[in-house]
Amino acid sequence: MTKSKTNRIQSIDLLRGVAMIIMALDHCRDFLHYGVSIGQNPLDFSTTTPFLFMTRWITHFCAPVFVFLSGTSIFLYSNKGKTKKEVAFFLF
Repeated sequence: MTKSKTNRIQSIDLLRGVAMIIMALDHCRDFLHYGVSIGQNPLDFSTTTPFLFMTRWITHFCAPVFVFLSGTSIFLYSNKGKTKKEVAFFLF
């Protein structure tokens, strides 16, 4: 693993990227899962497979993890001696 010149914590970026990939796969599930009627609940055990259930269930953790890690990144960025105006401009 190469050292970043921006002194970013790569594990935060990696975990946030994994969460985004899982969320993107869940969003594509509606279009790629053949044989499913519109409105079918993937969390209903009587109409789904264990694999589909687990992929849908794990996405419930992705959004909170992503938001937490985004907030952590913003906090760490703001602790580098940046003013509130600089942080706001960066986030914009």
